Amino acid sequence: MTRRELAALAAAPFMRAPESVLVHEHILVDFTGGAGWDRDEVFRMAHPKVEQAVRLGCRRLQECTPAFLGRDPRLLRRLSDSIGIDIWTNTGIYGAARHRFVPAFALREPAEQLARRWIAEAANGVDGMTPRFIKTGVDRAPLDEIDRKLVRAAAITSRETGLTIAAHTGDGPAALEQLDLLASEQVEPGRFVWVHAQNEPNRATHERVARAGAWVEFDGISAKSLDWHLECVRHMAAAGLLRRTLVSQDAGWYHAGEPGGGDYRPYTFLYTDFLPRLAPAEARQLMWENPRRAFGS
Repeated sequence: MTRRELAALAAAPFMRAPESVLVHEHILVDFTGGAGWDRDEVFRMAHPKVEQAVRLGCRRLQECTPAFLGRDPRLLRRLSDSIGIDIWTNTGIYGAARHRFVPAFALREPAEQLARRWIAEAANGVDGMTPRFIKTGVDRAPLDEIDRKLVRAAAITSRETGLTIAAHTGDGPAALEQLDLLASEQVEPGRFVWVHAQNEPNRATHERVARAGAWVEFDGISAKSLDWHLECVRHMAAAGLLRRTLVSQDAGWYHAGEPGGGDYRPYTFLYTDFLPRLAPAEARQLMWENPRRAFGS
């Protein structure tokens, strides 16, 4: 860490969660669709950032970059072994961004065939690393045919493997539509995480999804969004729904194709600025108990 980063941590009002899980972060993302990356360079940039999180109590970092967007299990294994933190990768395909990152085979194959691919990854691993959750993504409701197919494939995979689905979701109605699709595949709502719920302004929809038994994830926590994220979490607590709530930063990451990897946002803001504003019991539930209930231990 640099002197400036050390000084910032030293000045933080609450520096450490004894045990915590970051459920939605990134090490590397390739939004160019094929720029490629130097694994050694990414490692050098990511290592001190992940190490900071470990010093603040992070025991597990769930890396949410999906296949065809920069998923790199070899890199994640190297970081995990070097630092001594549990890093999880995923299976699945990201359908948001108007399907820009959906490979050609996924446009052709039915949901059942896609699910077979993901089930095989969960069983056999990817580059020596076992996916521990399913990552997919959809845009806003109403979901189109491709979105619905990807969600159905994720549901089939979840039903067969027990893995939780973390779904990048454009708005609240899209979250509700996904829950209906999961129910049609006989998948429990507790296997579904509504990623980016902070982008939906209707708190009643947050409550509705949580009361259905799914997980509502307010991620992207940063200085610009701090007040809104605190409002979201406090509302869920007041409604008795903190037990169905997740938080994370959607931080990092090395931007493939940008000079020097672009702006790599650290994983520390949640610890230094967000958690100090919550009661210790609330922080533990959000950062340790709920992630382990949602995704497993």
